[in-house]
Amino acid sequence: MFRSLKLTKSLTSQASLLSKGQQKRFLAIHEYLSIDLLNKYGVNTPKGFVAKTPTQAYEIAEKLGKEEGDVVIKAQVLAGGRGKGTFDSGLKGGVKIVNSPTEAKKCAEKMIGHKLVTKQTGPGGKICNSVFVVERKYVRHEYYFAILQDRKSQGPVVVASSQGGVDIESVAAESPEAIITLPVDINVGLKKDDAKKLAEQLGFSPKISDDAAELFTRIYKLFIEKDATQVEINPLAESADHEVLAMDAKINFDDNAEFRQKDIFDLRDTKQEDPREVEAANYDLNYIGLDGQIGCLVNGAGLAMATMDIIKLYGGEPANFLDVGGGATAKQVTEAFKIISADPNVTAIFVNIFGGIMRCDIIAQGVLEATKQLSLNIPIILRLQGTEVKAAKELIANSDIRIISTDDFDEAAIKAVKLSQIVKLARSAQVHVTFESPKEFNLPA
Repeated sequence: MFRSLKLTKSLTSQASLLSKGQQKRFLAIHEYLSIDLLNKYGVNTPKGFVAKTPTQAYEIAEKLGKEEGDVVIKAQVLAGGRGKGTFDSGLKGGVKIVNSPTEAKKCAEKMIGHKLVTKQTGPGGKICNSVFVVERKYVRHEYYFAILQDRKSQGPVVVASSQGGVDIESVAAESPEAIITLPVDINVGLKKDDAKKLAEQLGFSPKISDDAAELFTRIYKLFIEKDATQVEINPLAESADHEVLAMDAKINFDDNAEFRQKDIFDLRDTKQEDPREVEAANYDLNYIGLDGQIGCLVNGAGLAMATMDIIKLYGGEPANFLDVGGGATAKQVTEAFKIISADPNVTAIFVNIFGGIMRCDIIAQGVLEATKQLSLNIPIILRLQGTEVKAAKELIANSDIRIISTDDFDEAAIKAVKLSQIVKLARSAQVHVTFESPKEFNLPA
């Protein structure tokens, strides 16, 4: 039932997502909101309040200081590695222990309104619009506890360790025997006996092992009732006065459950997200920004992945994942082009459509309309197959738009990569690139 072993490939991948903050297609909410949700399910946490101004931080620190002593200021940014991050204000560290309200205010002044750069945010960082001011707790031991949706187990899996407060990936690599995994039958739930055995195996002292087990079952209840994809507590702690506390929390939710979790999805902070992804969602487009130069517009997630793979195979780098779905309209295609072309790094756009439910002529109309509206001066490589492909090709052929059309997948990818490289070189040399005709690409001498 219980296993102390190296994380399975599936769990390792998910733990990596938790610790490295890679792109995820589910809702993430701020720490203070996650803590509030845990409290509603009866999970003990340090007392704290959110501050959106330095003055509020001062007032909260003054109140908590009188009651509890020192406080901790935690930047509210949807990215991991906050403690080792750096603000553009010069402040190092997004988690700070302060000893007075005045110090709390000064610290908040260097956090709120400033960008925090961590190993997960990229060089651009993320804006910090609020701080979480919490009481400082002295702990006897730190643990790791998480519940994840695991593809291999086809259900929830508890991942826990007696080594908490550190990167779980490091623990898995250096001390695999310290990782405990417990698959949970979703039809039964996390049984109290299993929760108690887990608490004992983690090493909770006998006087609080029942409290730890109760905490595990409450977190599982939250996980199921709120359609979470992961709940991660790192660290979970036994305090000096023998309380079991969730010291931190990261909770993510299944996007497909938005229709029944409206109160949760109302907590979404779009200011912390890629504005292109937010805009794409407004038009029911599935978009994820990447770091390459070839924009991709594809229908179907599988074909989109294959398109990105073949671009890399021929030496290019995709600039995005964009799935327009099976029933996109010409309007959606136009909006997709706007989002793709807004990326200044894009030097070519590869449109790859297999028309099943999606009609190729609708895609062609959208491509033509977008090209006209945006006055695009980058090559567009178009591959259309399937429903109404003949009508689509006629639309393209009868237009005067600069579109390179081909039926062969490899040929289309090769052209996309080569033309992207030409445009990139031309830009670096500050040379203007033009088409001589719809089917020819010319780089002036």
